[in-house]
Amino acid sequence: MMRTVGSLVSGRATYHIDAGLSVRDAARYMTERRVGAVAVLDGDRLAGILSERDIMGRVVAAARDLDQTPVRDVMTRELVVAHMEDSHEDGLRTMKQAGCRHLPVVEGDRLVGMVSQRDLLQIDLSEKDEEIRWLNAYIHFIPPVREGTS
Repeated sequence: MMRTVGSLVSGRATYHIDAGLSVRDAARYMTERRVGAVAVLDGDRLAGILSERDIMGRVVAAARDLDQTPVRDVMTRELVVAHMEDSHEDGLRTMKQAGCRHLPVVEGDRLVGMVSQRDLLQIDLSEKDEEIRWLNAYIHFIPPVREGTS
């Protein structure tokens, strides 16, 4: 059975920050929650994503002030999203094409969660493990001998 990204985020906490928050405060928020990216909201609208890559490339490497730089100035605005009914394989394909490691999951225009490449690869790995178990069972299956046949 193929899992959807919706089933993965269902019941999970959804982390988000305000676009006006300083990068330092956003980094603390992400660190406390042990996440590599967080959704950025402008009011209740998904406005972008702030990732570790954004912080390193657009703030640290550019020698910007962590306390004076608002998230809205450095977040990724070109959003690529997943929908609740997308399969994990769809999510992985989308990430590969976009060159990103995190996808916000939306239902209509509402943010419902975030998935990482690691989340989706773990599902993929467990499905492949199950396929291997089935194939091994098939290959090593010894049919029962019927009486009267040799």
